[in-house]
Amino acid sequence: MKRVIVLSDTHGLLRPEVLEYLSRADVIIHGGDINTQAIVDKLREYGPLYIVRGNNDKEWAEGLPHSLTFAVEGVRFFLIHNKKDIPADLSDVDVVVYGHSHKYACGERDGLLWVNPGSCGRRRFNQEITLAAMTVDGRHAQAEKVTIPHEK
Repeated sequence: MKRVIVLSDTHGLLRPEVLEYLSRADVIIHGGDINTQAIVDKLREYGPLYIVRGNNDKEWAEGLPHSLTFAVEGVRFFLIHNKKDIPADLSDVDVVVYGHSHKYACGERDGLLWVNPGSCGRRRFNQEITLAAMTVDGRHAQAEKVTIPHEK
């Protein structure tokens, strides 16, 4: 079994509460809008990292992919920042991870698990501060919402 922490839209901020979750992760997935190489470097200290660039990731992130397909144990993931850019053919995928909206969403559709971890970085749009904690066991994946307390 692998513990997977899924985050997105950190916008240059890794909160101490987020670092606590990362310290227990076997795998980290970041859905873009990172904003600095320093965040990428810090995330890599915690374990294997799958990461894509977001619409706010500029020249510094040119080496990061727009989308990424990978597997954790037997579960096949597709990762992209913006949901509108997800391709129609997801035949070789079990889990779709995206970000951009800063709003947590998780559910099954067409036999796939769709996960948007929301944003756990700088608070925008009056949204909650969230990430997703996943467990991947063989060919099965499940996600749960983690809400990070914050000042109003």
